[in-house]
Amino acid sequence: MANVISDEMIEYVGILAKLELSDEEKEQAKQDMGRMLDYIDQLNELDTSGVEPMSHVFPVENVFREDVVTNGDDRDEMLANAPESKDGAFKVPKTVE
Repeated sequence: MANVISDEMIEYVGILAKLELSDEEKEQAKQDMGRMLDYIDQLNELDTSGVEPMSHVFPVENVFREDVVTNGDDRDEMLANAPESKDGAFKVPKTVE
């Protein structure tokens, strides 16, 4: 394990993450973080010079539909469901004095 994680670093990460770790959990976190950093070092050894950068593994296209109004402007039908209406609008109780 080339990446040695210190106790101070684990303590600092615990503070940042607002975690209270027991001694066993700190030791396990040191080992886990060391393995993660070793794996990142292993990935950095790969030759990626011919690989284009990408933001997603699969090609992503805009899947949004066209924004088309389908119900139109049928004010009378909408106001038919209102308990009260006035001048073509919903009438609600006054909330601010």
